[in-house]
Amino acid sequence: MTTTGTSTFNLDVNDLIEEAFERCGKELRTGYDFRTARRSLNLLTIEWANRGINLWTIEEGQIPLYPNQVIYALPNDTIDLLDQVTRTNAGVGTNQVDININRISESTYSTIPNKYAQGRPIQVWINRQTGEANATTANVATQAVQAADTTIYLDDVTGLAAAGFIKLDNELISYSNLTQTGNTAGYLSYCGRGQQNTIAASHAIGTDVYVSRPPSINIWPVPNQGSTGNPYYMFVYWRMRRMQDAGSGVKSQDIPFRFLECMVAGLAYKMSMKLPDMDPNRIMALKAEYEQQFQLAADEDREKASVRFVPRVLNYR
Repeated sequence: MTTTGTSTFNLDVNDLIEEAFERCGKELRTGYDFRTARRSLNLLTIEWANRGINLWTIEEGQIPLYPNQVIYALPNDTIDLLDQVTRTNAGVGTNQVDININRISESTYSTIPNKYAQGRPIQVWINRQTGEANATTANVATQAVQAADTTIYLDDVTGLAAAGFIKLDNELISYSNLTQTGNTAGYLSYCGRGQQNTIAASHAIGTDVYVSRPPSINIWPVPNQGSTGNPYYMFVYWRMRRMQDAGSGVKSQDIPFRFLECMVAGLAYKMSMKLPDMDPNRIMALKAEYEQQFQLAADEDREKASVRFVPRVLNYR
């Protein structure tokens, strides 16, 4: 007897939903059945993000750091950062040095007396925002914005945060300081152009201003060297991202094969709570099966490297 020689079995969204319905003792019949199951599937992946770290969603990223720039945007699908370092001599090959940068809380960051002190960044506050953008009543005023400008003049800054992000056309821009010069007019300074890999561009007078709230980092101290064209410091991080949404039917899910059984069991349990005439005993059985399958998958999806704990030695007088 010979084997198939393949190990490519997977389930697209249609098959996954159909299997979940069958475990509920039901049949997938209508378009609404599919829509409600896909909605539950998306909610299920969000639940998994809350349950812990999913190794296949860990990605490395880099952000160049510039003098006088405090705040930097992370990708909108970032859930949290797991580790981060300050890289010096970034891009110089073997001469680069990675130095740990400590994560601090909002309350600790708020007590730093001089947030514009310069030096090698050693602390970071991670601000886990929603990534949403909202229109404002503000427009670019007084003068057009050029691609290299780090000060932006607006006709209305009322309601804007003291530091944050705005969006002009397709460009995301950070600013570290807001100054009001009249009843409503003012300007944003220490602007970081082209955040989230957008393109720093020119923007005409009258361009609409959108307030954006991406996940972001505030670093301290701000870099004491480097230039716009050649950053000396690089913020290097490892993040946990959101899982991709359920597709229209023919796409497979953004999960490794070892989580397929867990996803089917979880969706079957979620659907059993919504389907009519479900036996409560069957609902509880589906829930127990889901919890068991999740535990099996989570126990396998973990870091296999050995862990070493090193005490930090401090000198006291």
